[in-house]
Amino acid sequence: MTSEKAEEAPAAASRGSRPYLVLVALFIGLVGGTFAQAGGDGIREPLIQVATYVGGLWLDALKMTVIPLIVALLVTGIAKGAEAARAGRIAGRSILWFVIVCTSSAIFGAVMMALLVRWFPLPQGAGEALQAGLAAIDQSTSSPPIPSVADFFRGIIPSNVIAAASNGDVLPLVVFTVFFALAVARIAPQRRKTVVEFFDGIADALLIVIGWVLWIAPLGVFALGFALGASAGGAAFAGLAHYIVLVSVIGVLVTLWGYPIAIVGGSVPAGLFTKSMIAPQSVAISTRSSLASLPAMLGAAKVQGVREQVADVTLPMAVALFRATGPAMNVAVAFYVASWLGYQPSLGAAIAATGVASVISYGAVSLPGEVSFISSIAPIAMALGVPIAPLALLVAVEMVPDIFRTLGNVTLDSAVTAVVNKNLGSVSTEN
Repeated sequence: MTSEKAEEAPAAASRGSRPYLVLVALFIGLVGGTFAQAGGDGIREPLIQVATYVGGLWLDALKMTVIPLIVALLVTGIAKGAEAARAGRIAGRSILWFVIVCTSSAIFGAVMMALLVRWFPLPQGAGEALQAGLAAIDQSTSSPPIPSVADFFRGIIPSNVIAAASNGDVLPLVVFTVFFALAVARIAPQRRKTVVEFFDGIADALLIVIGWVLWIAPLGVFALGFALGASAGGAAFAGLAHYIVLVSVIGVLVTLWGYPIAIVGGSVPAGLFTKSMIAPQSVAISTRSSLASLPAMLGAAKVQGVREQVADVTLPMAVALFRATGPAMNVAVAFYVASWLGYQPSLGAAIAATGVASVISYGAVSLPGEVSFISSIAPIAMALGVPIAPLALLVAVEMVPDIFRTLGNVTLDSAVTAVVNKNLGSVSTEN
């Protein structure tokens, strides 16, 4: 299929040694920048200017794909999901639970990260140094004006969707795209297929572009890391370690959330669910791939007593459409970046970011971790009103939180499948 070929470029940039090269480039850049501090402004400032210029070009290359990719992936993801929901009772019930869990996940991630950065803050000196260092990378670090509640709700519906896209107003753009995608799902089948294939083609082309951009990620991340290290010094290492721990904690908590869902909602005995999930969770940790974990999840579902016709429909749909940890961890990253920069998002911005995190997860399906990191979190950060430049650095350490992303996704996939199996009861499960 065309979409499968289109994913080869970003997937190639995200597998094998490439993520490790990006991580090494970040480390070398931060160390080099830290040592450059000792050379005085005569040496440090010219090097920062060069590094910022090179890193800025790479960052702009990432930014240029965000808006069109949001639209293309949302249209295809929602339209296909709506079509799948009409295919039968099992599929429809599965989609309903996917929406419920993703929405709850986004709210949980926003609230929990706000609490974690308050309970376990960076030392004040490290935070101030990071703010100065990030300002050297991206000049758009000034806090945006806080809109009134009336202005916030008035801005949800775009009067000009083209202007919203041009200005980076993500929430009204997402609202329009969701309505458009739902409308596409209701038009005649042949026309619906034509529209979805059109946006599929756009997404395929953009994924190839992102693959090219990620291929030179070591250079871009090295340059941005050098600029940050030269400005923030050792605080950069403290900030990254702090980030990895807090975001990973969110992933662990979402994973644990799957157990009561399966035990209470799916009536699977605690010991049975825990034991049966060892195999798929082991595959998830070792591969960072929900798709690779699917055979083990099907085996676990059989052990849990899930009917074969339910597992054969819900689990493949979950792998394709459902990212339980995505909304929580993605919005958590955006809120963490806000704390890095000393931002205090308004209630309206927080609601917007949480809503975008929930909806945008439907478009991040079947993408490599580093690709979905940029395509999913950038619009959330934009809705929250924070720059996306830090994401270009955080993508270098994404391989660590991504383990917990996949672990949680696999656990929730199986848990929701058990719930769907129970809810259907003894009613015919013909799809």
